[in-house]
Amino acid sequence: METITQHQKQFQYAEAYVSDMLVLKNIFLETQNLKQVDQNFGLPFLLAKNGKETVAFASLIINEKDEISFKIYDKNRMTESEKRNFYSRTERYCKNNNTSNFKDPEQLKSSINSMISWLNPE
Repeated sequence: METITQHQKQFQYAEAYVSDMLVLKNIFLETQNLKQVDQNFGLPFLLAKNGKETVAFASLIINEKDEISFKIYDKNRMTESEKRNFYSRTERYCKNNNTSNFKDPEQLKSSINSMISWLNPE
């Protein structure tokens, strides 16, 4: 009997930096079918890469209850199990981060507004 080996691509996770914002903005605009980022873009903090390509990112948002939450935007290039893994990684990251954007809704709102102004120049 022949054994067939399958090499599954391993996703890498990394913190989002300012240098990643243009790529993340494009993912957001494509997935949301928008021309400019809005409050839903939030404040990106974690991304998933497949090789050199960024395929998903997690962003801090203010939910409808005025609480800090996160949303994941992806290019639909991850399997369901990879999405669950990224979600779990994102949840752990949020729980372990004590900076003001992760704990203070007013600070996060201010950061999101600054990000939107920066990404949507008039």
